[in-house]
Amino acid sequence: MVFSSCARSMTLGILAAIHDEVDGLVAAMRHDDSRATVRTIGMRDYYAGQLLGQPCVLVLARMGKVAASATTVTLIREFGATQIVFTGLAGGIGAGTNVGDIVIADRTIQHDLDARPFFGRHEVPLLDRAEFPADPALTAELEAAAREFLQLDLPAEVPREVLERFGVAAPALHHGMIASGDQFIGSPAAVTELRERLPGLLAVEMEGAAVAQVCHEYGVPYAVMRTISDRADDSAHVDFAAFLKDVASHYSSGVLRRLLAGRAKADTVQTPVRF
Repeated sequence: MVFSSCARSMTLGILAAIHDEVDGLVAAMRHDDSRATVRTIGMRDYYAGQLLGQPCVLVLARMGKVAASATTVTLIREFGATQIVFTGLAGGIGAGTNVGDIVIADRTIQHDLDARPFFGRHEVPLLDRAEFPADPALTAELEAAAREFLQLDLPAEVPREVLERFGVAAPALHHGMIASGDQFIGSPAAVTELRERLPGLLAVEMEGAAVAQVCHEYGVPYAVMRTISDRADDSAHVDFAAFLKDVASHYSSGVLRRLLAGRAKADTVQTPVRF
């Protein structure tokens, strides 16, 4: 019997829609790994290397379902990503979601997909499904990292007065449905309609369900984490820009660094290997 570390043969693909959501991680990778590379494919820069000792590929996907889908395919086919995480902002739809909260998807759905009468509303044609479950193990990792970030890192990284300006007092972690569509939801009427049509919906954004469909078709585990930047109401466009600039970048980089640090710690555990 010999002992070996639990080295993971996984490459984590990390996507975001906006520069502020991924720039901190790119800077950290360049600092941690002098051998990190960048390749430009399809007008996107893919940063591949080690982050906290874990193999990762970072990329700015840009906004919308087509952009997210194209980027996810490239991560899987060109870089061999074996897991995918999408991180970014979302509008809060659920009654208990507030600005500064984190929502991690247990499933995703495209709220603007409607191929009736040939297929049911929201159903992806020829796949016989509307909802795509997130990977339970990857989601559990992400939830643990998010919980640690909210409790330990956020108070130290973002000044209290900044959080108070956005009404962030005791940010919570939620787990449930996230819906995606190629439109910015910014009116109470739209929120009401979505709540009635998709009971249990917590947050709305523009990419996650597209990533989920691609991952389903390629057999790759996925997870989606969203920081609530607004309540998807009449002031959403104002709250979104300010929250992104002052707060949200800390969430994306902070939670993912927690996740990767947890993996690095697990890799040091010695386990017996029998031959």
